Amino acid sequence: MSQGGDDLDGLTGFFFYMFIVHPITAWILRPGRFERKKSIMYAIGFLAALAAVKTGISMNERGPSHYQTLGVTRESNPLEIKRAYKKLSLSLHPDKNKSPNASDEFDTVKQAYDVLMDMEFREVYNKFGAEGIASNKRFDESQFFMELGIFYLTWGMMAYVLTLGKKSGDARQWTFTGLIIMLVIEISIMTAQSNPLPSSLFPTWTEYEVVWLLHTLFPAFMNGCRSLGSYLYVDLDKQTRQLLLALQEQNKDILLVLRDVQITTQSIQIGGGVGAGGNGTATATVSAGVPLATPTGKIREMQTRLQASNTQVTAAVKDLKGDSASKASGYGFYVMIIGYIAMSYFFK
Repeated sequence: MSQGGDDLDGLTGFFFYMFIVHPITAWILRPGRFERKKSIMYAIGFLAALAAVKTGISMNERGPSHYQTLGVTRESNPLEIKRAYKKLSLSLHPDKNKSPNASDEFDTVKQAYDVLMDMEFREVYNKFGAEGIASNKRFDESQFFMELGIFYLTWGMMAYVLTLGKKSGDARQWTFTGLIIMLVIEISIMTAQSNPLPSSLFPTWTEYEVVWLLHTLFPAFMNGCRSLGSYLYVDLDKQTRQLLLALQEQNKDILLVLRDVQITTQSIQIGGGVGAGGNGTATATVSAGVPLATPTGKIREMQTRLQASNTQVTAAVKDLKGDSASKASGYGFYVMIIGYIAMSYFFK
């Protein structure tokens, strides 16, 4: 199983995605760079194209599988494999093949034939690839789950550290969901007794190649989740804080206006305006034995209520948490890099 992480064998792929791919994606998704829908489409297109190109180059370097070399499928029986080999060996034999690499081509076909004709070697090749044949590896359940645990624990720690902060909440969920799905697929196809892959979709693919492809695409998937998650994040605390601050300023403005109205009303009453007594003092009329409040009294009542409301808004603003949590991942990023390097060389 560990050979499925050939793409992560060194630190090149890790640093490539961290320091080249992610910054470019962040540049594409920067607010104001493009329209919102276009930014998302450009970012997804960039990540998909990059993953396709990188995976294609890696597959080209790996070369064809033994099934592709002989032109057979996983369902082919020994008789079909023997016929395919006989046909190829006649055309690729160094005596007939004038290619400068004729000997190597013939040896490749012979090696593919020897592996696929031996059912034990064929099973090892399906699960562990050519490296498993070279190291005479056999499927051991305890060793498989130990290697599985090391791989997913490493990536799980890395994904967790890279998605710290409020802005990466959705990205963390997407990343761990993809990690769990990949884990389930890998366990399902690697522990299955019979051929678990649909022959109609992947007639020449082995379990080893599917696991390798999943491991190769996961870094691009994780960085895509990080970039899109941060871009689509909506800070509700920040919006609430801004709303409360606006309400606080609005209350202040209303209080100032009411204070001006109160001063004006008092001036009118003192000057002998409506509601003033004969001696120029403000009086309250009585209707059915119930005194009526003066305009100044009503304004004071409104002012008292607004002051209480303003006090509550001010307290709510102070109780809101700041954005310091989003800054907590700064040191964690460097700790993650050091930890990844240490674990890579420790388990190598």
